[in-house]
Amino acid sequence: MGLADVHAHLTHPRLVADEAGVLGRARASGVTSIVVNGLNAADNEVVRQLALREPLVRPAFGLYPVDAVLAEMRALGVEYPRDGEEPSVEESLAWLQAHVEEAFAIGEIGLDGYWVPESLWARQEEIFRELVKLAMAADKPMIIHTRKREQRTFEILIEMGAQRVCWHCFGGKMKLAQRIAAHGHWLSIPANAPRSESFTRLLGTLPPERLLLETDCPYLSPDRERMSEPADVAATAAYAAGLWGIPLIEAEERFALNFSALFGIAP
Repeated sequence: MGLADVHAHLTHPRLVADEAGVLGRARASGVTSIVVNGLNAADNEVVRQLALREPLVRPAFGLYPVDAVLAEMRALGVEYPRDGEEPSVEESLAWLQAHVEEAFAIGEIGLDGYWVPESLWARQEEIFRELVKLAMAADKPMIIHTRKREQRTFEILIEMGAQRVCWHCFGGKMKLAQRIAAHGHWLSIPANAPRSESFTRLLGTLPPERLLLETDCPYLSPDRERMSEPADVAATAAYAAGLWGIPLIEAEERFALNFSALFGIAP
C-alpha cells in the first residue's frame, strides 16, 4: 500500500532546486503519496501546479495561521520572516473558495500563539472558523497547525463537529494528545522522532490507529546535518515498528490504513 508523508513543503525554496531528486528518493523509499501543504493564495497555486504535473503529490490548500493575520502583525510592527509573496487574507480566502473542490485536504490551518500577539487571537480564531466551515462543507480533511494554542484549537474543532482532522507536529501536553486521539482525530509524527523525546513518547503512547507520518520538510530532519524530505518517513515507520515490537511490514500497513481512513484513499 505504500508510505505517505502527510505534511510536506516541497514548494519551499530550499527544496525546489532539487525537485526531481527529492521525488525520486521518495519513490525509491516506498513513498506513494506526499501531501504538500500550502500557506496562502500564492503558495497554494504553486502547490496546485506541482500536483497537476506530479502524480505523487496530493495538494493541500491552506492559510497558515500567521498568514491569516500577517497584515495586522506588520501594522503592529511585529517581526515575522516570510519569503515570497504575502497575499491578503481576502485573496487567500477567495482562492480557497474557488479551488476547494480540487483540494486533497485543507491545510495547513489552525491557531498560532507563538508568533501572533494575543491582541490578534480573536481575529485569528474568526478566520480559522471560516476555514473549518469551508473544509467541512466540501467534506475535505483538515491538516492542523497549532502552536501554544492547542487547547483552544481542540475546543473549536469539537464545538464545530470536525472529525476528519490531522494534527501536524503536535507540541502540546500528552494528556491533550490522548484526548485528541480518543476523540477520533489523527496526529502525524515528524521524521525527527528518533532524536525527539516528545515525539517518541507520542509514537509509543498513543493508539497506533491514530498516528500518521510526516516530515514538515525541509524542517524537522532526522539528521541535523541536512534537510528533511519525504523519503525520511520510511525511517520513521521503522522506528515505530521497533517501539511497537512488530515487523516493519505491519507498521507500514498500519500507517497506510490510517492514511486511507482519514483521506478516503489508499496511499
